[in-house]
Amino acid sequence: MFLFKTNHKFRVFWAAALGIVLACNLGIGERTALAQNTPLLSGGAAFLTSTNGGKTTYMPLIEPLIAAPIGEHILVESRAALLEIFAARAGQSGYDHTHFASFTYLQADVVASRHITAVAGDFLIPFNSYNERLSPVWIGNFQDGPLIASLGLMLSGSGLGGMLRGNAIHRDKYSVDYAYYFSARSGNEQFSAKRSNGGRLSFYLPVQRLEVGLSYNRMLQDSHENFYGMHVWWEPANTALRIRSEFARGHHAQGYWVEADYRTTRLGGPDSFAGRFEPVFRMQQTFRRDTIVSDGLPFADTQRADFGIDYNLPHNARILTSYGRQFSSTDNHNIWETGIVYRFLFPAWKGR
Repeated sequence: MFLFKTNHKFRVFWAAALGIVLACNLGIGERTALAQNTPLLSGGAAFLTSTNGGKTTYMPLIEPLIAAPIGEHILVESRAALLEIFAARAGQSGYDHTHFASFTYLQADVVASRHITAVAGDFLIPFNSYNERLSPVWIGNFQDGPLIASLGLMLSGSGLGGMLRGNAIHRDKYSVDYAYYFSARSGNEQFSAKRSNGGRLSFYLPVQRLEVGLSYNRMLQDSHENFYGMHVWWEPANTALRIRSEFARGHHAQGYWVEADYRTTRLGGPDSFAGRFEPVFRMQQTFRRDTIVSDGLPFADTQRADFGIDYNLPHNARILTSYGRQFSSTDNHNIWETGIVYRFLFPAWKGR
């Protein structure tokens, strides 16, 4: 998650953007069109705690999301993050309090054809899989991202410009998806971005339920660095097991993570007490290629293992618990994390 401190300009812009989206939808066609194009308000709310090396932090978090269709070919979507952080003071009693707010992205999607969707605005950079698919608080199995989460994402995690994406080939036994983007340089506090370009190519085998993707990004300012990535997702058929993994390599560091989770649905079904448990495990390592630190990864080679048990409550709520142990030449410490997450979804108004 990449955040910045909020200010008055941010709040005004967010309110104006939301107002424009709703106004556009209110002015579309007849009542039947209105019902078909009702914006959806979604997102997640969470209360998270983390004890890292003996220091405990409390984090209430709200991530609202809006998806507002305009006609049949245009979708305006945005996600924001509102976060409070209460961190214990070093060597003192009491807690320090920090407030953060950010747009995660704000973009317009134009469906040009069956194989092409054009995206414009502030969008999530399509490098590997975590940034686009697992970063929302209501989706991820762990409350914090992998150690290599910032690698290839130009630190901010988003780009400001345009992107083409879609399904290039679709067959019964395989399909190929693509995404290519270009981002301009922006020093705006709310929509900061670095000049870069790149993309991702993904291959999916539906029978094997296996996806393999390759990513490449290039920084086009400052040091002109290249980033390479690969992700593998596998969900074996007729099981409740999911395996996800990523590898990323930059000019100064590289690393990988592998995550597995298993929903115990065979113990009475998904709605039974025992069937709601979900054991999770993640192993990850990072390796420094030199001593220049510019990518958000640890200063030294690091290994970390996380073990957790999530519990899927009714009505789109989950309890997240995990224990991790991190090893490096600079420090070894334990990481305890707990939290409760609620996913909400409802239309902006009642359709007809």
